[in-house]
Amino acid sequence: MNTWPVELTDGDVVLRPIRLRDQRAWREVNRRNRDWLRPWEATIPPPPPGAAPAQRPTYRQMVRHLRAEAHAGRMLPFVIEYRGQLVGQLTVAGITWGSMCSAHVGYWVDEAVAGRGVMPTAVAMVVDHCFRTLGLHRVEVCIRPENLPSRRVVEKLGFREEGLRPRYLHIDGAWRDHLVYALTAEEVPEGLLGRWHRARASGGSDRPREIK
Repeated sequence: MNTWPVELTDGDVVLRPIRLRDQRAWREVNRRNRDWLRPWEATIPPPPPGAAPAQRPTYRQMVRHLRAEAHAGRMLPFVIEYRGQLVGQLTVAGITWGSMCSAHVGYWVDEAVAGRGVMPTAVAMVVDHCFRTLGLHRVEVCIRPENLPSRRVVEKLGFREEGLRPRYLHIDGAWRDHLVYALTAEEVPEGLLGRWHRARASGGSDRPREIK
């Protein structure tokens, strides 16, 4: 099912489709967060011998590609807004149907708002959308073992750690290992966002939780 475009909102946190006119705000957030984001950013591996090196896409090329993939039903490319300001990006990619019905989620956020619950709220909203509206069965997040802030996001939400994928993605100039975290629809019948709100209300938002 393709419900794109869609906007998801919970309090001060909004997920909405990325737009060409977001370029100035998107670039400003990226510029301020270069050192914070660089160790976790995807890079292009070296080309085969004799082949020309691939070029990173421009912002406009990136957005046009994301929008085309979204309209084809393979991706949900969001920006994250917090209190009306663009503070990050969240993308649901690799949407697969048939016997798998799964997708994976990637994200980044402005260091200035880290620790305020923005990213767990955004991930919880999009997981509920994937399970309840799209009808997916499994959502996966792959994270470098060294990326402790990103790991805390999924651990707070109760994602299961499933194991290590050696040299899984080309990140920060080399092939890097990634830990796999996942949830299936049966594990959050009450909705992930609601569970996240209850955990915060009970004072447990800083305690990692894992479903057994």
